[in-house]
Amino acid sequence: MAQKNFETSMKRLEDIVHELEKGDLPLEESLKVFEEGMRLIKFCSEKLEEVEQKVTMLVKEGDTGYVHRPFDIEKNEEDL
Repeated sequence: MAQKNFETSMKRLEDIVHELEKGDLPLEESLKVFEEGMRLIKFCSEKLEEVEQKVTMLVKEGDTGYVHRPFDIEKNEEDL
C-alpha cells in the first residue's frame, strides 16, 4: 500500500462524501466506505495537529531579540 499523505487523503475523503451523498451504494458498501472515511478523518486530524505543533512564529521581545513561540490561531485571527 502506498504511503498516505494529507492531500491524497483529503481527496479520497472528498470522493467518499460524494459517493455517500449519491446514495447509489448498497448498505454494506456504504458502511465500508463510511469506515474508510472515518479512518481518513482520524489520519488528517492527526496530521493537522502535528503540523500545528510545529508551526512557530518569531516574536520580537523588546531589545533582547527574537524568541520562538507557539502559533496561536485565535490571537492571529484577531489581528486580521
